Amino acid sequence: MTIPQLSIFIENRSGTLIKVLDALKEAKIQIIASTIADTAEYGIYRLICSEPLRAQEELKKAGVAVALSEVFAIEIDDQPGRAAEAVKVFSEAGISITYMYSFLLRGKGILVFRTDNTELARKAIAEYNLRYISEEDLASWS
Repeated sequence: MTIPQLSIFIENRSGTLIKVLDALKEAKIQIIASTIADTAEYGIYRLICSEPLRAQEELKKAGVAVALSEVFAIEIDDQPGRAAEAVKVFSEAGISITYMYSFLLRGKGILVFRTDNTELARKAIAEYNLRYISEEDLASWS
């Protein structure tokens, strides 16, 4: 019910992001979604890709600091208000969302998020029959 997400620590200086992107390009790994959160000195580049374990391995070989974590990704209709409805399910269940980003893929909205209570989030997804993205889905999108 969760998918692997890479968190890559990069310095806020010219050339550091291209090192990551070039390593993934050379390995022919498809980036599906990504976001960067920055501070004054470094950024955290979070990404979802077609082959996360291989991507982690390739990035480590390239000398990039990378960590793998599990996040939820749910599919919603591409209509106004659907994200609010989905987040409301978690809010009403008492689940905090630590961070979230979203994107459109093949006519559907995808919400990627991390929560403070994985088990409760799993129960809410099942109870409300939310369509979640699996690791197999990621592999098929490459």
